[in-house]
Amino acid sequence: MSVRTYNPSVRVGNWIEDICLEEDTLKDHLEKREKGELLIQKATKLQGTILKKTELSVSVDGFVHFGDRVMLTNDAAVEQVVTQVGVEPRQDSALSVSMAESKMHEALQFSGRCDVSSSKHVDPNARNTFVICPTLSEAVPLGTALVYGQHFCLRTLPGIGGDLMLQSDISTFQQSAKKSRKQLLTFVEETPSYLTHWRILSFNPQIRMETEGLPVPANQKIIFNHCKTNQSLAVISDFMVRTPFGREYEVVAHTDLNSHKAEQEVNHWTIRTGHPGDPNQQAATLPVGAQQ
Repeated sequence: MSVRTYNPSVRVGNWIEDICLEEDTLKDHLEKREKGELLIQKATKLQGTILKKTELSVSVDGFVHFGDRVMLTNDAAVEQVVTQVGVEPRQDSALSVSMAESKMHEALQFSGRCDVSSSKHVDPNARNTFVICPTLSEAVPLGTALVYGQHFCLRTLPGIGGDLMLQSDISTFQQSAKKSRKQLLTFVEETPSYLTHWRILSFNPQIRMETEGLPVPANQKIIFNHCKTNQSLAVISDFMVRTPFGREYEVVAHTDLNSHKAEQEVNHWTIRTGHPGDPNQQAATLPVGAQQ
């Protein structure tokens, strides 16, 4: 007489392996949570470090000064017309530091060689806030107004920003922007050199020579020019780069001229400072030819 030894409650297959795997998975999760290694914990930590909100310097006289904490913003395209499916016109963006994702969640500050991009998030934070610093060859006291044509260095914030400097050099086959293959921009920890020297040029090319030596106004359009290569900071809206913070515009050193030999919108930047007492008041500018 045969006896039925199987019933629906009998466990079949690799049931003991599945139970052990679930227990190990739960154990690993609890260990990572205790060490703060979960992705949600890293994202929360990121909000308090790299994405920490910062305060910009307030310009009382309407000019940019050495030691000011500023942002570099590029206004959106004038014509917001969609010409291609899936390609939107260029939006307002701010120059930002981009760090490798493998380092970003564990690092307490920016370090090493960091990429540069232009983010659509224009609120001031540690990524997009910079300090106007004098070069080593000029002993300019902090608080002195920056003038057109004067050499300076653009640094990230000390501490959390890593105190990195914006650097550029002539593009080569081995060293160029990833997408556009134009002149590369990077933030580096190296000793200041001529590669890290920048200057501000007047927005209007017709009075550029007349404005040499005049203070640079804050919150107004300017041309951000590299001293060695004479190439200006530009946003390449046709090329988007992937960053840990999403898709952002590629930023290079390239002067894009129109038929009148004037810089186009991609080269128009604004040195943004904190809001003064009267936000509707225009920044003061000296008349052309006037002495300081």
